[in-house]
Amino acid sequence: MTDLSDARWRKSSISGSGNNCVEIADNLPGIVAVRDSKDPQGPALILSPGIWRSFVDAVGSGGFDG
Repeated sequence: MTDLSDARWRKSSISGSGNNCVEIADNLPGIVAVRDSKDPQGPALILSPGIWRSFVDAVGSGGFDG
């Protein structure tokens, strides 16, 4: 299991004050952690920085628009 005790979690500034979003921690060496803001003690998805960047790029270019 990956130690996330030093993770600095943040969510998008466009999320507002709601709690229906994801949070990311990108301050840990070699990984980007993603979790559900409604369940901060729940599981986190652990990605490599390259995979995270590919996902962000795909979202930004409309790759998931239906």
